[in-house]
Amino acid sequence: MILKIHRDNPNNREIKQVVECLKDGGVIVYPTDTVYGIGCDIFNKKAVERVAKIKGINIKKNNFSFICSDLSHISNFTKQIHTPTYKLMKRNLPGPFTFILNANNNIPKLFKTNKKTIGIRVPNHNIPIEIVSQLGNPIITSSVKDDDKILEHSTDPSLIYEKLKYIVDIVIDGGYVGTEASTIVDCTKSEFEIIREGKGNLIF
Repeated sequence: MILKIHRDNPNNREIKQVVECLKDGGVIVYPTDTVYGIGCDIFNKKAVERVAKIKGINIKKNNFSFICSDLSHISNFTKQIHTPTYKLMKRNLPGPFTFILNANNNIPKLFKTNKKTIGIRVPNHNIPIEIVSQLGNPIITSSVKDDDKILEHSTDPSLIYEKLKYIVDIVIDGGYVGTEASTIVDCTKSEFEIIREGKGNLIF
């Protein structure tokens, strides 16, 4: 189904509907401050496997990112965040950035690879933040790609719905989004490294 939710003031009843879907193992498409993402509850193994199948990727060989609700939520899934990294994240979150951090043992076994790192996002968008807050768990995020050779990412939720309506449970219509993915910053080394330039100017 397609579910229209207001970006700035999400209706609590509609958010609850999405959360119940996720708790039941559902897969959703939702807007962020960058592009539309496809995801599910990180603790639902079957749902995660569904997302991987839809995306055509191997969970163990590809890094999924998690959407968290805030900085304190992030600390539940990462090893101790050093002061410079914390300050960098505090200056830039919520925002269009993915921070690569060292993962702790709280992340599901499904995501544990030899790298032992995790991508974390706190998007500047009320819809995913409200979903995660009410769910109580992060959701995985992987961008919805477009078949268009010029536009890499789908921007129109109605077109996304037509493409994915038989393989996902809910497509959230939060309006049009941009075409630029998040900037990815590796914070696992002694110096920060931007490994993908995307939307947003990182404030150091």
